[in-house]
Amino acid sequence: MIEDFEKEGIVVLSVSKDSVQSHQKFKRKHKLPFTLLSDPEGKVLDLYGVWKKRSLYGRAFMGTERTTFLIDERGMVKKVYRKVRVKGHAQACLLDLQMAKQAGKS
Repeated sequence: MIEDFEKEGIVVLSVSKDSVQSHQKFKRKHKLPFTLLSDPEGKVLDLYGVWKKRSLYGRAFMGTERTTFLIDERGMVKKVYRKVRVKGHAQACLLDLQMAKQAGKS
């Protein structure tokens, strides 16, 4: 699937508060073909508004809301997907990107 993004000239990045060491282990374990960025102080997460109050089994805590941002080559956010579910999400993003590219040609 990553090859489809690369063919479109798309760079895939992931950001979380986890440490670099944790990312390396996670990336190896799941054979992830994209870059994982560590933001232990949460500066990027705050800037993008994804560090939020969450709840699980009635327990409130702060955590990252899984979100995807489509950002163009000028750094402009073109689309935001909030509360992402993994299954089918990459395909939906790729389709949106391809449709936007086609719309830009007409």
